[in-house]
Parts: sequence; structure tokens; C-alpha cells
Amino acid sequence: MTENRLAIIVLAAGQGTRMKSRLPKVLHPIAGRPLVGHVLTTASVLGADHIEVVVRHERDQVVSAISAQYPDAVIVDQDEIPGTGRAVQVAVDALPSDFEGDVLVLSGDVPLLEADTLQSLLAGHRRAEAAATILSALLDDPTGYGRIIRDEAGTVSRIVEQKDATAEEAAVAEINAGVYVFRASALRSFLPQIDQNNAQGELYLTDVIGLLRQAQHTVAAEIAADTAATFGVNDRAQLAEAGRVLNARIVRRWQRDGVSIMDPATTWIDDDAKLSSDVTILPNTHIVGATVIESGAVIGPDTTLVDCEVGADAVIKRTDATLAVIGAGTTVGPFAFIRPGTVLADGGKIGTFVETKNSTIGAGSKVPHLSYIGDTTIGERVNIGAGAITANYDDLVKHRTEIGDEVHTGSHNVFVAPVRIGDGAKTGAGAVVRKDVPAGALALSVAPQRNVEGWVEKNRAGTGAAEAASRANRAAE
Repeated sequence: MTENRLAIIVLAAGQGTRMKSRLPKVLHPIAGRPLVGHVLTTASVLGADHIEVVVRHERDQVVSAISAQYPDAVIVDQDEIPGTGRAVQVAVDALPSDFEGDVLVLSGDVPLLEADTLQSLLAGHRRAEAAATILSALLDDPTGYGRIIRDEAGTVSRIVEQKDATAEEAAVAEINAGVYVFRASALRSFLPQIDQNNAQGELYLTDVIGLLRQAQHTVAAEIAADTAATFGVNDRAQLAEAGRVLNARIVRRWQRDGVSIMDPATTWIDDDAKLSSDVTILPNTHIVGATVIESGAVIGPDTTLVDCEVGADAVIKRTDATLAVIGAGTTVGPFAFIRPGTVLADGGKIGTFVETKNSTIGAGSKVPHLSYIGDTTIGERVNIGAGAITANYDDLVKHRTEIGDEVHTGSHNVFVAPVRIGDGAKTGAGAVVRKDVPAGALALSVAPQRNVEGWVEKNRAGTGAAEAASRANRAAE
């Protein structure tokens, strides 16, 4: 039925000068997604026949970001004529000429709207058989927003922008959230009638509301139950506030799904992250990107995971990890730096002050502390001694180190890649391993120790060390 057909127009053409940024306003991120991305994610679940995004400022940058994540969205270019009315005009012109139904207009800088709110708006619009329905909100401080002006009967008569409002109109608390539903036929009839006779010299979409009322068409307004849903972003302060509100929603959702989050105020979780029940998140932890955490894992405190996979019952504390796979039953940290390409198999350990990169550490293997492991394959049940370094770079290219199963290395080893340590081999403390070590062999780098008697007393006369050595030597005579 035509009355249930839906087109969605997302307005993303504005410059956003108050952001004072080279990045277009609609591309500023919260919860791991640009503002316009949140709007499009919500729009995509409404079952629309058409989704269009109107762009202009930094057009190529905005289109690139949208197309990468929402390839089905149709891009529509706004011309030099300014204003939301013009943006909707060009979008309506881009719809199929035979489209009849409802047109939902969303703003690319209003990221907190949820599908339930929009579905309720559409349902109310259709029940009222309205030509247009506005999403509104009641704010304690409506400064900066257009005001909903109602007549004595409580019917919507028009919308007045902040800069065009009289003192009486500016005192109205009901604001326009910048979200509308129109009958497509109403837009086609009345958009050509609006003009630029206003303080901004723009074609205002809101002027369509006044024209509809003058023509005796029904205009409705649905007051949003959650005022945060109507929150628009115009500057960095509002960006931070929108991020805080969205993060609080995300945290609460995971808590209700069985995740223990000890301190919601210091826990940040991106929208694309996935957590299983019985995960525990300790304070000051950031779960970023498409990170996936399985049941029973304990993450934090003071931990950042970016696009990581974490297995069941893993324990990760005071760690920074990016694009890593951390297996079930593992322990990581504290103070570990896990760089892209790290795979820690089940039951393994990456310990204190360890950095890893592009390396696979086998099941049950341990790199306990003070080590750098880069471009390395480590087998199963291996123990790497403290202070190990895989010297992977010869100043031209990177080389790999391969360490077999059941290898135990001494403290302060340097493995000069490319080199292979065979299964079951051992290395002595302080070894610099430049050649392959056969399976079961012991690799040593031993130089004879030479003691130069009396060196301190001769070369450091008058120091505390020389005096202590002299006392000890006299006592030994």
C-alpha cells in the first residue's frame, strides 16, 4: 500500500562551522561511528524503500565515509542554494517520480535517535492522517533550537528558528528536533513555494509547515519521551555530551545482558563491540571498534582493546591491545603492549612490560616479562626468559624468528632473525642466538670472564667505591 511506503532523507550537507574543524561535522565520531553513521544505522532498520543522503560541504570526504559502510544509500548533491528546504527539494527530486508514501527527514547531526522513537513517530503520523508530523521535545533550555508554535487549540501552526524568533516565541520550551515525516505529495506541492526571506537567507524546510497550515492541512507534533533522543550536535561540547549519553545507553544495555561493569562512568564501549554474559569490565577500560569478548573474561582496570578477539575466561589487566586475538584462559599484563597481528593461543601468557607484534604464541606458552616479541612464531608450552628480544629488523626488511614446542630460553636472550630454535631446545642466560639451534640442543654464547684486580682503586681513587674496595681488600689480607 502506498501509504506504508517510506523514503528516508538524511541531511548531511552542512559545514558545521561551530565545530571549528577540518573534519566535516557529520563525520565526527562517537561510540566508534561518525554522527551520520548512527543516523544511517537507525534508518536502515525502518524498512524504507529509499534512503538518500544529501551532501555538499567536503562532499567527497563525506561520501567516501558513507559509501564504505552504507553502500545502499543514495547520494544526492545539494547545489549552491542554501538551507534545509533546498536539501529536501533536491532529495525529493531524486526519488522515483511515481513514489507515493511518507518521507522521513532526519538530520545527520542528531545521532541519538532510536528506531523505536521513529517508529512511534511514523505510527502517530499515519494515525493522524497528517500532511506532516514533527518530532519535538520539551527542554529546560531551548536556546539554539527552532520553536514549535501552537495556536490556542494546541494545534501546531508553525516553526520559528532561533534567529527569527520574537522574545515571546523564544520563551517557548517545545523545540523542533529537526526530524519530520511528510506525505510525499505535500512536499512536492509546497516545497516550490518557500523562499529565502529570513535572517539567514536560506530556504527553510520549516516554512513548509506554515504553508501546510495556511492551506488547512493537518500538521501534528509528537513529543519525544526521551529528550536525549533529539539531541543535536553543533560544537565540541555537544559532541562530548552526545558521546556520554550514548555510552551510558550502551553500558546499561550490556549490564542488562549479564555483563558486570564495575564503574560505568569510566567504562567506554563502542557500538560495534560484542560482549558475552559473565564478562567483567573493571574501571577505566575502553572497548573499541569491533572487539568481541567471550564469557568469563575479566578486562581491566586501565585497559584499551581495539578490534580484538578475547576468548572465554581470559584475564587482561592494564594493557593496550589492537587487532589481536587473545585466546581462552590466557593472562595478559599488567603493562603489556599488544600490537596488530598478535595471536595468543589458549592458556598462554603475555606478562608485565611485554610488547608483541605480528607474532603467534602457542597454547600454554608464556612470555612473562620485560620482552619484545616481533615477527615471531612460538610453539606450544614454551617459556621465554625475562628480557628476551627477537631482533627482527636488519634496517632493510623484517625477518621472522621461529621457536619450536617445549623450548625454554634463558634470561636476557637476543634472537637475531631469521633464526629457528628447534623443539625442546634450551638457551643459556645472556645468549645472543645468531644461528639455528637444533632440537634438544643447548645454545650458549659464552666468553671467558676476565677480572682486572685493583682497577677501581687505581682508576676511581677517592670515590666511595674505591674506599669500600680498599676496606674489603685489607680485611681479606
